Amino acid sequence: MFADLNLGDMTPLTASILLGAVLGLLFGALGQRSRFCIRRGLVSESTDRRQAFGTWIMALATALLGTQAAVAAGLISFAGHRFMADSLPLASIALGGLVFGAGMVLTRGCISRQTVLLGTGNTRSLIVIAAFALVAHATLKGVLAPVRTGVGSLTVDRGITSFAGLPGGAALWTAVLAIAAFGIAARSGAKWQHLAMGGAIGLLIPAGWVGTGFVLFDDFDPIAMQSLSFTLPWADTLFWTIASSAIPAGFGVGLTAGVIGGSLIAALVAREFAWQGFETPRQTGRYLLGASLMGFGGVLAGGCTVGAGLSGTATLSFAAALVLVFVIVGALLADRVLTGAQGAVAVPAE
Repeated sequence: MFADLNLGDMTPLTASILLGAVLGLLFGALGQRSRFCIRRGLVSESTDRRQAFGTWIMALATALLGTQAAVAAGLISFAGHRFMADSLPLASIALGGLVFGAGMVLTRGCISRQTVLLGTGNTRSLIVIAAFALVAHATLKGVLAPVRTGVGSLTVDRGITSFAGLPGGAALWTAVLAIAAFGIAARSGAKWQHLAMGGAIGLLIPAGWVGTGFVLFDDFDPIAMQSLSFTLPWADTLFWTIASSAIPAGFGVGLTAGVIGGSLIAALVAREFAWQGFETPRQTGRYLLGASLMGFGGVLAGGCTVGAGLSGTATLSFAAALVLVFVIVGALLADRVLTGAQGAVAVPAE
């Protein structure tokens, strides 16, 4: 379809940067106003936890409905996508998900939340993102790559790769999962404004899939079909930052920049921008450890709470759903350990 847009000399890759930036601006603004974060929905104070999880699960519901509507309309297909690979890297998914979940508890926010916080003046998030991107890149292509390939080689063959392969097909399971998610959101006690913003965040997922996989599709200059995620985009942003003359920017670079910009604008408009930093060396060490765990775990599992949790699960992929489950388990276990170590004093939300 890209050739029909008549964008002059603009290439699909350049257009994907702009698409990523627009989606990022929206995600950053909505995430800042709604405090969108799955960690808050798992381990924060009781009432806040239910409301935060309700907002997050609302995003999952709309992401699922929007993505599957696009598939049903024939706009996109996930046949051959890595989320649908016949060999399931179960060891990578389990270890990566658990490690990522523990890391986001240590840093008091997953990498998508840290990106949003950076736009509000949180310099802790800058350090977290830098460490995350460095470890993620090292796991993808650097000194930690042998670990990734070694663990990733432990796979199990599977005949069915998604919920769509189960009796009833995609339509039934989309309806079942979406209704369950809407039900949880409705009973969460979250403000309707936050639920609406969560729903809007979820709709950015199919916008990304359709934008890169249909609108910008070009037989002669193809780009990867992708949607919102933060592990690979931050690794790519780091590499592009230090080697931009050799490595072109792409969707991920536009996305990360857009999220920071959208969050910054929203924080300034709401007069919530404020410089924040580390308070103690112990806190710095904890955040660096958490960031490193998220970077390693995110690559090993094949996605973060947005890349696998929202974008991946919206494809009905078993692998992506398993990543989300292990991330949640890792977060709950880490919170229990931390709470016990601190004398049952809960870690406050950010």
